[in-house]
Amino acid sequence: MPASNTDPDCHAGQPDALAQLQLALREQQAILDNAGVGIVFIKRRILIRCNQRFAQVFGHASAADALRSSNMSLYPNEASFHALAEAAYPVMAQGLAYKSEVLMKRRDGQLFWTHLTGKLVNPADTDEGSIWIVDDISERKAAQAQLESVLNEQGLILDNAMVGIVFLRDRRVTRCNQSFETMLGYAPGELHGVSSRQWYLTEQEWIDAAERWRAPFAAGQAFEGEITLCKKNGTPIFCEVRAKAIDPNDPGHGAIWITMDITARKSVENELLQARANLEGLVELRTQELRRTVLELEKKAAEQEVAEAHIQRLAHFDALTGLPNRLLLSDRCQHALSAAQRAQQCVALMFLDLDHFKNVNDSLGHRVGDEVLVELAARLKAAVREQDTVSRLGGDEFILLLPDTNAEGAARVADKLLQTALMPFQIEQHELTVTPSIGIALYPKDGADLDALSKCADAAMYRAKEDGRNSYRFFTAEIQAHSDRTLLLHNALRRALARDQLELHYQPQISMETGRTVGAEALLRWHHPELGAVSPAEFIPIAESSGLILPIGEWVIRTATTQLMAWITQGMAPITMAVNLSSAQFRHADLPQLVTSILEDVGLDPGLLELELTESVAMTHPLGAIAVMDDLRQRGVRMAIDDFGTGYSSLSYLKRFQVYKLKIDQSFVRDITEDPDDRAIVGAIISMASSLGMQTIAEGVETEGQLEFLRARGCTEAQGYYFSRPLSAVAFGNYMREVV
Repeated sequence: MPASNTDPDCHAGQPDALAQLQLALREQQAILDNAGVGIVFIKRRILIRCNQRFAQVFGHASAADALRSSNMSLYPNEASFHALAEAAYPVMAQGLAYKSEVLMKRRDGQLFWTHLTGKLVNPADTDEGSIWIVDDISERKAAQAQLESVLNEQGLILDNAMVGIVFLRDRRVTRCNQSFETMLGYAPGELHGVSSRQWYLTEQEWIDAAERWRAPFAAGQAFEGEITLCKKNGTPIFCEVRAKAIDPNDPGHGAIWITMDITARKSVENELLQARANLEGLVELRTQELRRTVLELEKKAAEQEVAEAHIQRLAHFDALTGLPNRLLLSDRCQHALSAAQRAQQCVALMFLDLDHFKNVNDSLGHRVGDEVLVELAARLKAAVREQDTVSRLGGDEFILLLPDTNAEGAARVADKLLQTALMPFQIEQHELTVTPSIGIALYPKDGADLDALSKCADAAMYRAKEDGRNSYRFFTAEIQAHSDRTLLLHNALRRALARDQLELHYQPQISMETGRTVGAEALLRWHHPELGAVSPAEFIPIAESSGLILPIGEWVIRTATTQLMAWITQGMAPITMAVNLSSAQFRHADLPQLVTSILEDVGLDPGLLELELTESVAMTHPLGAIAVMDDLRQRGVRMAIDDFGTGYSSLSYLKRFQVYKLKIDQSFVRDITEDPDDRAIVGAIISMASSLGMQTIAEGVETEGQLEFLRARGCTEAQGYYFSRPLSAVAFGNYMREVV
């Protein structure tokens, strides 16, 4: 019979079950509230329930404040959130707990390290949610990094010490340096794990040695004394030793022993004693010898101390300027960032690079350049506070670390540094002025460690150079985007040639006298399958700075001359092919031979190739430019100066260049019908070129008025949209057939 609603057993059981449930819930809540780790229940990416520790870890006042938010907000970004999901859920779906160390984000945006443990409530149905345990391990991470730094420093000291150093535990070798192995005649690593008995002459001497150092060790004091040891070949040596227990309260941690071979000194002392016993008359002489020996030993010890100090300095300081090097900077930066994190302060990091410093080394020599760097280092150090760090990375690059400095303070320091650097440097008979470009990054906004901050400051410094140099820039999202774009183009450009993404377009060059097309300028174009058409103004500087301009430039010359030869073979009347040279190409020692080799491979008359060089590149090293131009001219290749009038040319050098043609920059051509200054400049260039026996070509011709003015002034050739835009190879061939 089914029980009725009035069954007394039924009424009696319900309160007991409810009370047990309530008790279980209270016990569960007590566990959650008192747990030393954060615990959260997540369902469908929403925080449903958590304990107070979880709220504290993520910067919430209470557990209630943390609820109903998306668990995506706990991660630095969406990508890291998805990366964790991809790693965790295959494990949790098997009913297992997923454990990992993960970088997470507090409510205020601060990133921190956690040990994360997660498990699905029901592996068969992920919609039932998951339980996660979060343990804040940021302090442990920082301590681990500090430990690694200390161990690295200890390793440097151990490896470079001029005395023997050995660590013993239970009188067995756990570690020793090469000086100790060499002193006893062992090969590297041969002593690892062996008993110290091996370098004592007898068993009794080994036992007696333990009796001598046991009492000082137990009292927490160092043992100092002389001990006779035995080399691997059985030869006894006298050693001066200093030893101390690593932990006097726990002998199990072992001891460190520092040994110095004093056999030579002991031998001299013994010889002196023997001489006194046998030859009383030689006492004074032997005494003097002993004194000299002692002085030599003292000198050697002093030299040894100096050498050790020098080694220590080399490990942490720049040899030229005496400033901290990157190793010491990294250590100081770590301490500064840790202190800033605890005190909620900002830290500024500045990347300083001298503008065109290579010109100083190239023109006056590295010795003068080094003197400038030494004096600049002293100025920089004097311009900042005692707690600030000025370090040199190498060359003319410096990094300044400014603890407890916000953006306003960093700007004041940057202004001060700019003024300091501008003061003339008097090096021997030379008075020099250099200007710096400075990039500034701020902790914690721009990065959480030295690598991230220096990368941001470096990007900001390059923006300062792009904006005119002799200035400073703070790192911004725009600079980051520009840096990312530059890196993207740099990587894509490395594969552009191999993937046949580059092509040449050709713009006709017209004779002003006959109106016929007498030449073409080869213009490089890049079309990337994802990025689309990339402007030469954007990718050419990247190619030049990365060194890619050399293979690309060779490809341009070879492709342009091959195309011209193909047109001529197809019946086109010969025309000149103008190809632009970059500064890197022009400075390359093999340029003349490379051009000749390409022309011979293609079978093209050298007189049909015209290499264009910008005025600024030609005037950077005019004597070198003259030599290269003469070499190319002797090989039959024509030379032209591009963008003429935009730089600063010495007429004496211009005459010696013996170039075939001057190209008038389009910035002067654009307004010659309205601007009397432009008309005067263009007229002067044409007149000067004519008097020097040079041809002239005007670029950027777009109107009939511009053409008529140039024709009236005697300009030889012109190119521009008035005649034609740059054309593909096929379109240019069709154009030539149409104009004929």
